[in-house]
Amino acid sequence: MPTRRRHLITLSSLALPTASRAFNLSEGDAAGGVRAALERGALAAVAQLGRTGGFLDHPQLRIPLPGALEKAAKLLKATGQGKRVDELITAMNRAAEQAVPAGKDVLVQTVKQLSVEDALQLVRGRGDDAVTRFFETKTRAPLGERFLPIVTRATEKQALADKYNALAGKISGLGLVKDEDANIQQYVTRKTLDGLYWMIGEEEKKIRQDPIGTGSAILKKVFGGR
Repeated sequence: MPTRRRHLITLSSLALPTASRAFNLSEGDAAGGVRAALERGALAAVAQLGRTGGFLDHPQLRIPLPGALEKAAKLLKATGQGKRVDELITAMNRAAEQAVPAGKDVLVQTVKQLSVEDALQLVRGRGDDAVTRFFETKTRAPLGERFLPIVTRATEKQALADKYNALAGKISGLGLVKDEDANIQQYVTRKTLDGLYWMIGEEEKKIRQDPIGTGSAILKKVFGGR
């Protein structure tokens, strides 16, 4: 049955680190598995980051002041102005936490639009974050457009936003801060996206390492090798 064989792939030929033996995997199963992995990772990332403390209390994703401003902040703290610095950092992270939930529908819609061809490429992809990297190329631009107005509104409520922009603008003119970091809204939006994809990537790694533990039959079949 040549037609049937064209619609089957053998897992032993795929670059899946958790695969222990070969089995026939339909293209539909591959697409379903990748979609399930994407949606599970995306929703988990949104849930974890889109809450109070999601960024601020996370050791890896807490958004700091950029470059030279971080160094300047240490000097400000040494001169008794630490409270102002802490308020600014808190405001930046709160803005990121408020923005993340607004991206949920964009992420889910992207999952639904994933083609079978894309799914097969992702299952064959090397690395524990192949799915996440593909996901980022599809959603980073629209999510940035979605997040920026929310970040802008959040930071404008803080008296610190203008102070940040004024200070960063002066330092940027001296070449100590990248132009892309000289505006708090753009800087926080970019760091929010970085954090979101980092978290999705961590979820993908968990799925690849322990697909059975997800409780999902399709993820077990696609990523478990059993």
